[in-house]
Amino acid sequence: MSKKLKVARVVTIPFFLDNQLRHQIKYLVDNGLDVTAVASSTGDWSRLQAIDGLACMPIDIARAPSPIKDLISLVRLYRLFKKESFDIVHSATPKAGLLCAIAGRCANIPIRLHTFTGQIWVNKKGFSRWLFRSIDRLILKLNTQSYADSEGQKQYLLSEGIGSDQSIKVIGSGSLAGVDMNRFNCHHWKDDKADVLAGLGIKDNDFVVTFIGRLAQDKGIVELVAAFNELQKKYESFHLILIGPCEEKGIEGKLSAWKKISRLHYIGASTEPEKYLAISNLLCLPSSREGFGTVVIEAAAMKVPTLGSNIYGLTDAIQANLTGVLVEPKSEKLLYDALEKLVTDKEYCKSLGEKAFKRCENKFDSSIVSELLKYEYYSLTN
Repeated sequence: MSKKLKVARVVTIPFFLDNQLRHQIKYLVDNGLDVTAVASSTGDWSRLQAIDGLACMPIDIARAPSPIKDLISLVRLYRLFKKESFDIVHSATPKAGLLCAIAGRCANIPIRLHTFTGQIWVNKKGFSRWLFRSIDRLILKLNTQSYADSEGQKQYLLSEGIGSDQSIKVIGSGSLAGVDMNRFNCHHWKDDKADVLAGLGIKDNDFVVTFIGRLAQDKGIVELVAAFNELQKKYESFHLILIGPCEEKGIEGKLSAWKKISRLHYIGASTEPEKYLAISNLLCLPSSREGFGTVVIEAAAMKVPTLGSNIYGLTDAIQANLTGVLVEPKSEKLLYDALEKLVTDKEYCKSLGEKAFKRCENKFDSSIVSELLKYEYYSLTN
């Protein structure tokens, strides 16, 4: 492994780089790789720019379809790839994946990689499903190698006729980049826990459920709030914390009413979800589609188990009745029943969290995942 590999990591927005990949990127740089981070200019680049040895290259990539903007982004990516002559271009997120696959192929980048982190077409129908499914097929065909961030996602892609067993790999036990066990450490927040609780008006012995993610229909947020609203009338020590941006008009219309529900706390987007996980008894992610569910292992690192949906991705992140609980998606009744069981049996919930932590420590520590990725890079170039 004497050659210094030149790698570009490309995603759509810098928040994804910072929140999901920063620790992994720093690991690669610290281990001798020449890494360039590429994402749109809009957003906070400060923590990425603080990584000594990392080159940051803002190139705007629109998340929504925009033919003119997409063409401009494609040309800029091609020029960057041609100029820098990267050994490897590695993309994630759908739009960045498509544009990188085309630009990398045209620029003759020898190793072109993409990591699938979930399929936006899973719950779509008709032309929309065909279009986005076709984009994933094209991404896979144009790249040298593709990855899924969970075995369940890989098997789903294979069952849909997208790729072969050889063309899609899973690194280690899955996840995009593992979890920073130093950052997501409940001991770091031990002294601040009382202040966080007091700031939200929560008592130390109350039962706190936290949701982290986009406030969107496909995240199961409507069913979660409905189940909580009924349960909070029955259990006065029950609290729900919602963390994440509200990106759907339909949900925005409901949010004002939700804020009036007793003991529901809406935080909005946060750069420190670990602060709230430190006061949580349970993470709830009743999503109807996930590639893996990184937040599940972030919670596990803080000894917080997850109540999630029985869908691919989450079945990889959660071991049913061992590190968390799984229920069928889109069912308010099943979610209600599972929440009630956990609220009324805190010791059982705590035991799930302890087991979740041990599994996370053994399989999903970001240093383990990053070392496996580094080995993969060198294996591909040798």
